Amino acid sequence: MFAIFRGHPNKDLAELGEKHMQHDLQPEDRARLRKAASKVSTHAMLGSLLGLGLGVAMAWRIRQNRQQLFNAFRMMSKPTEVVFANGRRETVPDLEPLLRPTRWGDIATYTAFALGGSMLGGETGLLTGSASATRTITRDPISRQRIENAFRLFQIDVLKRQLNGLEREGKEGETSGMDSWERLKDQAGSMVSSLRPSSSS
Repeated sequence: MFAIFRGHPNKDLAELGEKHMQHDLQPEDRARLRKAASKVSTHAMLGSLLGLGLGVAMAWRIRQNRQQLFNAFRMMSKPTEVVFANGRRETVPDLEPLLRPTRWGDIATYTAFALGGSMLGGETGLLTGSASATRTITRDPISRQRIENAFRLFQIDVLKRQLNGLEREGKEGETSGMDSWERLKDQAGSMVSSLRPSSSS
């Protein structure tokens, strides 16, 4: 859990997570968390690679089937024109150029199946890695309790920092709002003064 915040772009959260890891957990707890985090990343990476390979294999298979279908269509005898009962003749269009496999079609097929397989494999690996990481953390009930308590304290500190930030923003907003109101009143007063008739008249 803390490994997520250790790599978080927010430096404050990363430092806060590292602080709780060092002060609220035992060395074996930290080792257990690192092992769980490595399992998640390893499963996700392996799943992505396997999905990528499977997607490329499926794309190659589809390309082979398309080529075989095109070869069979090209070798078969095809009518060139149709004769109607009234004697009218119509030329049958040549469909061979439309069915011929193209390089851009192959690129699109390989790209779509590779990306889809990689995403599917990565998500599957993430699920299996999360399940394996959960088993690693919950194997020891005492260590699990310490980790849960430390994470609960971490969440409390994060909420406190967010609350303090909101309070500071609220105070700054109130101060800026009061300043704007004072400036508005001064402007209104000067406008009223300028519209009053002078005493000499």
